[in-house]
Amino acid sequence: MDRWPTGRLLSTAARLVEHSWNEKLGAIGLTHAGVIAMEVLSVNGPMTQAQLAQLVRVQAQTMGKTLSRLEAHGHISRERSTSDRRSHVVSLTERGRKAVAEAADMERSVLASASIDPDVLRQELQAVVRELANRMASPEAKALVSDAEPGMAVQTTQLS
Repeated sequence: MDRWPTGRLLSTAARLVEHSWNEKLGAIGLTHAGVIAMEVLSVNGPMTQAQLAQLVRVQAQTMGKTLSRLEAHGHISRERSTSDRRSHVVSLTERGRKAVAEAADMERSVLASASIDPDVLRQELQAVVRELANRMASPEAKALVSDAEPGMAVQTTQLS
């Protein structure tokens, strides 16, 4: 690993953290994709499936599959919109709110055994994301960072 470029170290670390976190999430019926959707709902409140898919930057069909799993586990509810009968409004349930908090604790526990300060790591990673996104000319890169600023859930990962 001493000879690995930084990008390889980052992507390998990210995959290992996500894999470990997904193992823990599976125990409570969640996936990384589901947690992202629930975090957005937690921060922004109820919204349509289309709005949620747009905020998370996935296709509505992909979001539909994620929401079906969350609904089956009692984490979200979907009700027909009163203003547009063709769409559904997605809301977190009380069980979903508890699961978001539990998932955050699980995420912290993934790095607890590492000999690093997870808060310092988060700050450093946020700095890397901001710096690189600001240097890039692409509107998509800049949107990832602006969408993830305070008041918005982090949405830099595609749902799978």
